[in-house]
Amino acid sequence: MYKMPKICIFMQKINKKGLYECVDLYYYVVSASHACGLERRIVMIKVGIIGSTGYAGAELVRILLNHKEAEIVWYGSRSYVDQNYAAVYRNMFELVEDKCLDDNIAELANRVDVIFTATPQGYLAGVLTEDILNKVKIVDLSADYRIKDVAVYEKWYGIEHKSPQFIEEAVYGLCEINREDIKGKRLVANPGCYTTCSILTAYPMVKEGLIDANTLIIDAKSGTSGAGRGAKLPNLFCEVNENMKAYGVASHRHTPEIEEQLGYASGEQITINFTPHLVPMNRGILVTEYASLKKKADGTYPTYEEVKAVYDTYYKEETFVRVLPKGECPETKWVEGSNFVDVNFVIDERTGRIVMMGALDNLVKGAAGQAVQNMNLIFGLPEAEGLNMVPMFP
Repeated sequence: MYKMPKICIFMQKINKKGLYECVDLYYYVVSASHACGLERRIVMIKVGIIGSTGYAGAELVRILLNHKEAEIVWYGSRSYVDQNYAAVYRNMFELVEDKCLDDNIAELANRVDVIFTATPQGYLAGVLTEDILNKVKIVDLSADYRIKDVAVYEKWYGIEHKSPQFIEEAVYGLCEINREDIKGKRLVANPGCYTTCSILTAYPMVKEGLIDANTLIIDAKSGTSGAGRGAKLPNLFCEVNENMKAYGVASHRHTPEIEEQLGYASGEQITINFTPHLVPMNRGILVTEYASLKKKADGTYPTYEEVKAVYDTYYKEETFVRVLPKGECPETKWVEGSNFVDVNFVIDERTGRIVMMGALDNLVKGAAGQAVQNMNLIFGLPEAEGLNMVPMFP
């Protein structure tokens, strides 16, 4: 008797906790010819996270648990090895049963398809090898491969770069600008939180040459999670609560990153002023940027309608960049917990300057969300997979 061929089809269902899991379904088909049309295999991307117990790492876990095509198999943490991940972050109770593993990236590279390194500056540069990159894709959330000039990196970060041979191939992972360059690459440098907001807010104006980029002044404000989870005196409740302060004035290390990327947009080297401020909230970044408008051939400044048309040209098709209606200013509360960046502008005709504003969640679009967006591009997945999160309010 003829035995009908048996085909294994990997499908997904939602388990009792609301998360995706894979199940095997077996079908008997009438003939082998039918099998060609029926077989569909969903292969989960195996993910490893080094630095999974920091704020950005924990946000990666939160996002990836609801990603249809990804499975976390390595929760790396130097500080919590062999401890239950859900004991470190109790919001993960009954959602994550794994224990924390170490940060052995060489071993990890043999077990996963992609590694997220949510680590301090210098970690990845100190351990990355050609052998590792030949085995696995890496999305690095540190600054190790963001800046192309190694001397600039070493000056602003105060450490020696241990693997400058990989800087040239690393792609700056600002998806809305470098989307095509990111696809399929093995090393992506995830942008910083301040830099993502600062660049996307001003990019259309710089790219189109409507402002003098060397007059750009960026006033930025961030919640305390941007400083990481480590215990630091300046981040204690009594130090932060009911207080607001500037820091890193004329010396913040995101300055050269912004200058480099906006310099590519303008076609020339630029110099800006960037001043960050710490504000007493958990999440969020708000930037207010000022620059001199360039006059048109007839001696007048661009109108609101002309500038709005430029922003719409760059961002109307972008899922995660929202250009607000006239008169509405971006606010951190309207993007919290989401991968959105809200931007808008006001033209100050009296001074001939433009005021550009942007807001994002520093842990999502400013870190983990953008990292997942990069992973999606690398593997040819829908760019928004796992990232369609409605902002949280209140």
